[in-house]
Amino acid sequence: MTAVTPRQLEIVRLARERGHVDVLSLAGHFDVTPQTIRRDLNELCDTRVLNRVHGGAMYPSSVANFAQEARRQVAPEAKQRIGARAADRIESDRSVILNIGTTTEQVAQSLKNHTGLMVVTNSIAVAGILLDAPGVDVVLAGGVVRKTDGGIVGEATVDFIRQFRVDYAVIGCSAIDEDGTLLDFDFQEVQVSRAIIASARQTILVADGMKFERVAPVRIGHLSDIDVLITDRAPPEPVRRICDDNRTQIDVTGPDRDQELEADASNEPGGGKQAAGL
Repeated sequence: MTAVTPRQLEIVRLARERGHVDVLSLAGHFDVTPQTIRRDLNELCDTRVLNRVHGGAMYPSSVANFAQEARRQVAPEAKQRIGARAADRIESDRSVILNIGTTTEQVAQSLKNHTGLMVVTNSIAVAGILLDAPGVDVVLAGGVVRKTDGGIVGEATVDFIRQFRVDYAVIGCSAIDEDGTLLDFDFQEVQVSRAIIASARQTILVADGMKFERVAPVRIGHLSDIDVLITDRAPPEPVRRICDDNRTQIDVTGPDRDQELEADASNEPGGGKQAAGL
């Protein structure tokens, strides 16, 4: 599968919500030519993510797994770097919760060589990645399994997560607003993410730079709830000011040169609000 663009991901999301999308409406929505939209739809239909119909495309019932795989194709190298950096901050002989997401899956990949680690997760994909890691014990949350991505959500999942008090939580989100609001699309998933944040001594948000450009309807929380934001490019200035005001550490990793923009004085893996006693 070739790399999927952010516009194509949004087209898939709209098709999933509406069941059908048409070329002219999409062209107006994205302010591009109909020819550009037709190319997008042709690529999505060639890989069976959508089904082509006259004047547009429709969302097939079997598209869920393709959509999840498509998300893995967006900024894969950036997500790998973010995942590695997050894993570097997590010490062995600790406990951590990882939530659903293609970036948290990369964190899991980078945790495979840790020892004495207990990982709690509501993601079947994350559990599968860590299943054969000899130094990692995996605890899988109970609840309703979402067929689209193997995420486990619902009230039972929230109750399960609330039993824990872990050293680290690593979460993702779908969008970060300029006012610092963390956003996602699924209300049930958001409820689990809130429980995860409340159950951790230190919370790490992993988000590639595209999250600063996207919007989503459901509020997870705020950057003031986060100890460390790990991303692949410097956030917009309003976001940086919010992090600075709330002592949320920003860790930027890029392909040419790793940078670290810190809102507090600590460079240690345990830095952030918890290290400062907040």
